[in-house]
Amino acid sequence: MLQALQGIKVLDLSMYLPGPLCSQILADFGAEVIKIEEINGEWGRWVEPLLGRQSARFYSVNRNKKSVGLNLKTEKGREVFIKLLEKTDVLIEQFRPGVMKKLGLDYDELKKINKGLIHCAITGYGYSGPFKYIAGHDLNYLSIAGITGLTGSSDEPSMSAVQMADIGGGSLYSVIAILMALRAREVTGEGQFCDISMTDGAISLLSYTLGEWSGKGELPDRGSEMLTGGYACYNIYKTRDNKFISLGAIEDKFWRNFCIRIDRPAYIQLQWIKEQQKGMIDDIKALFIDKTREEWLEIFGDLDICLTPVLTLEEMAKHPHVKGREMLINLPNYQDSGQDLFLAGIPIKLSSTPGEIKVQFPEVGQHTTAILLEAGYNETEIGKLKEQGIIN
Repeated sequence: MLQALQGIKVLDLSMYLPGPLCSQILADFGAEVIKIEEINGEWGRWVEPLLGRQSARFYSVNRNKKSVGLNLKTEKGREVFIKLLEKTDVLIEQFRPGVMKKLGLDYDELKKINKGLIHCAITGYGYSGPFKYIAGHDLNYLSIAGITGLTGSSDEPSMSAVQMADIGGGSLYSVIAILMALRAREVTGEGQFCDISMTDGAISLLSYTLGEWSGKGELPDRGSEMLTGGYACYNIYKTRDNKFISLGAIEDKFWRNFCIRIDRPAYIQLQWIKEQQKGMIDDIKALFIDKTREEWLEIFGDLDICLTPVLTLEEMAKHPHVKGREMLINLPNYQDSGQDLFLAGIPIKLSSTPGEIKVQFPEVGQHTTAILLEAGYNETEIGKLKEQGIIN
């Protein structure tokens, strides 16, 4: 079956998030993704927790790929890389600005070799601005973006359970940039440099919040705005069995039906009155704590009011909707580890060129010989490179 990115070749120099997830998405849709990693394997292979011989996190973002072990710190290693790059469509890397230039592999040099190359550089703060050389992780990017300061209760900020800057600002925006650059290349015949900053991406996720700030003329208060826990109609309520129910009854009809079902018709008119929220929230909390989560779900079962259970990962994995959408793959007792390997499914459903998950994960340098033969090296040359520690 034809896939959307069939025929596109990608070299991925990145490790861990966000680059590997970006290239995995491309691989799911048919791109040939070649991991260029250190001779002994990328750091992400050995990060705890291990599942069998390798990191469970490595498996989560490296399916459908090939691996070449290559020492880029040597002149011959860089020569091999450049040879591979001649027939490459996309290069993904996530070094800090300046690293690729030190290696003699920055975009200005690479485009001389391959004018159609799309070079996607994923960094924390981008290739411009005073923070461009500063180290960081997801928490730092979200903090600079203003997201951490808005997350949590009114008492103090909280960390996000999902790496929003890494994944949203890095992985997903990189995929978008690459696809747009591929489309532009069809018109111009030339590639381009994609400067993807995880902090930039995180800030762009604040679109609705920025609109709220602009409209009200005052800074939003953490934990007390419409979508952050300050209103009874959009909140999380604890049940008797220490589980939780989420309510998203923003629309009038949903809130009205909710209030009638809990026998609080007076609350219908109070939905958007700020001064009344604490009293309503406290009352509804006291109400919900009297029954279990399943009892409440049964009570509201016939109402379509944006009310759902707050699921654990284990519950999510068993949920019929998640199964129906094929959004979680379970490989029991993976590699005889005694543990199951859970992988996210493909969130993009295309009718004519769908993605495909091949549950295959490359060993370090597994495809080096085949890929170098394809690039024009012969068996003798490859043997010498292996002897010299240039390739694996």
